[in-house]
Formats: sequence, C-alpha cells, structure tokens
Amino acid sequence: MAAQINPRQQQIMDKAQQSGFVAIESLAREYGVTSQTIRRDINHLCKLGMLIRYHGGAGLPTSAENTAYVTRRDHLLKEKQRIASLTAAQIPDYSSLFINIGTTNEEVARALMAHHGLRIITNNLNVAYLMSAKKDFEVIVASGVVRNQDRGVVGEATVDFISQFIVDFGVIGTSGIDMDGTLLDFDYREVRVSQTIIKHSRRIFLVADHSKFGRNAMVRLGNISELSALFTDQPPPTEIIEIAAASGTEIHLPGLYQNT
Repeated sequence: MAAQINPRQQQIMDKAQQSGFVAIESLAREYGVTSQTIRRDINHLCKLGMLIRYHGGAGLPTSAENTAYVTRRDHLLKEKQRIASLTAAQIPDYSSLFINIGTTNEEVARALMAHHGLRIITNNLNVAYLMSAKKDFEVIVASGVVRNQDRGVVGEATVDFISQFIVDFGVIGTSGIDMDGTLLDFDYREVRVSQTIIKHSRRIFLVADHSKFGRNAMVRLGNISELSALFTDQPPPTEIIEIAAASGTEIHLPGLYQNT
C-alpha cells in the first residue's frame, strides 16, 4: 500500500493516525500548496480506503480510528497516570464533577476509584463503564452521538444536557496548547462540550501531558487563563507559566505544586 502513495500523502496519513482527522485548509497552509492539491491527495487516499471524506477534510475508517485510539491511550501512559494521581488528590470525597473525553481523563477516572460518594457526569462511555462499578458513585451519562473511535458522546444534545448542571469540578483535556495560552482541539463538537463544562463548573482542571505544549489543532477551545489549575507531567514553557501567573491559574507537577 505504501508504494501507492507519495511522501506528502504518507505524512497526511500519519497526521490522521495521530489526531483522527485532517483539515484540507490547514494542510494546504502547512505544505504551501493549493487546497485543490490537498483535495486530490485526500481523494486518492480515500480511493485506497485509507481515509473517509468529511466536510472540510477527512478522517480514518472505523477500524483505523480504533487503532488510533489505542495508540493514543497507551502513549505516555505513565505520565498520564502521574497526572491523574495529582488531579485526583485535589478532588475531595463526595464531590460532583464533569469528566470529559480523553485518554488522560480516563486515567483520572481510574485514580478516583478509591474515592467515596462521587457524583460524576460524563460524556465518555469508557469513564461511565469504569466508574459505575463503584457502588457509592452516582454516574450520569450525557445524551448525544457516540463517536466510534473512542466512545465519546458529542453533539448539541450533549451540550444541552450538560448545561442543566453546576458541579464542583470540571475535568477536561485538550489536543494542543499554543504558546499564547490558547487551548486547541480537532473536533468542534467536542470543543462545544468542553466550553460548556467550563461554564458550568466551579473549578476547572485541565489535564495535559507535555506533548500538548506547542501542538497545533484547528478549533479554539479556550485559554489557560480560564482554568483553575493545569495538571501536567513536566514544567510548561516559560510563556505558559507567565500566562498562568498573570491569571492565577495553578500549575500542578509531580513532586511540585506551583501556586502561580
């Protein structure tokens, strides 16, 4: 199969494997070519069965999406587990919380299993399955459309459902963090859910490993300055630390807590 695609098309496939979706306009800017050129690349990959066309770009077929999810889940797993332990330590027993889509969020759910009396609202079926095994947890699953690749629930119904609640903590993830503090993601539907969680949580916790710093994505989620705390595994770039300090966003690292 590799012999049937050129180097740029292989790079497009690599990006799709990493994020689950590639946008035509973004790729055109990145490679300095026309949108029509990228469209031809994507059409070729679709003919080979390697991608599926969507409005504005292309995504992985279901089986490949599932593989991409497993790859993301296992990537930097120990780092995600350390982040999860830090986060869980800041959530008291008998709290109410949102837990959003994301592999680091799923590790937070595992780290919370020793807690008592939690009330969890989630749009992540993996989180719901795990946490519903605890008898003194109340787990509420948001309505909406289930994404095949990671069992995340998204859509306007999800946003409307979450808008009914006010909780103690909102635990969210992000695909990238720009050096100006902008939080970025790939799926606008997931971003809408995250933005709603931010509005309906008393404290907002972002969980993100070091690979997210400087990583690009196409949809703006928010800004570091809107968070109560950032939980990560390595010290962020200086620019991020300065933004956090100016806005009062806490930074939590393994073995170190920075009250900025």
